[in-house]
Amino acid sequence: MTRLVHLSDLHFGFDRTALIEPLLDRVNRAGADLVVVTGDLTHRARSAQFAQAAAFLRRIEVPLIAVPGNHDIPLYKLADRMMKPYRRYRRIIAQNMEPVGHVGQVRVQGINSVDPMAWQRGVISAAQMRRVVEGIDPDCVNIVALHHPMQQRPEVDKQLMRGAREAMALFELQGVQVVLSGHLHIWSAGAFLPPEGRSVLQIQGGTALCARLDDRQNEFAVLDFQGPDLLIERHVAPMDEAGFRPPEHLRFTRRNRRWHRT
Repeated sequence: MTRLVHLSDLHFGFDRTALIEPLLDRVNRAGADLVVVTGDLTHRARSAQFAQAAAFLRRIEVPLIAVPGNHDIPLYKLADRMMKPYRRYRRIIAQNMEPVGHVGQVRVQGINSVDPMAWQRGVISAAQMRRVVEGIDPDCVNIVALHHPMQQRPEVDKQLMRGAREAMALFELQGVQVVLSGHLHIWSAGAFLPPEGRSVLQIQGGTALCARLDDRQNEFAVLDFQGPDLLIERHVAPMDEAGFRPPEHLRFTRRNRRWHRT
């Protein structure tokens, strides 16, 4: 079995401070092989916020990889956003914004989906798509981790990331099995699986720490991969409660190269 923890949308600078210690405790007690953080480590990409995020990440006791989100580049300082959008991220968090994590039977390819030219929307380029395909390991569960989702439900009012449809078609064809993302602050796992199943399972994380009341809850997920089976533990902390509830469980299995909810 290979165990991942998926965190997204920490939003240090506008974080639910009282939940930081309970979150760290749950993450460190999960016994994960790898923690994957899909962007928005900060709320406004300020140095002090990156320092808070870095201090949090240093306290995670297992290997981790992280990719930026749109909140990790300047919003209001247009010149900085155009000329040096990742200066603070590179200096404080990591130089590599498209890291690879390879543990057990799982390979995770990080992708930087941030678009400084369109702050919120995001983009995935042809070069990034090629890099994902070239790195696919036929002996592994191949996962792509990025901030912006590759599909959205009709009620979502944000624009879909540029290149998402083309990337999704390519990834399905070439053997990507799972996509981890965030951005929407709305949990979703298996929402885009038709009855006959699909070769790519999309898991969209909610926000782990953002204090925006409209989000109603904070959460993260633990993913256990064992052969063709995936068990997801969803850990939820409602805004009006002190900590995390007991985890909810979802199960998926892969048959004939397609994921099915079980």
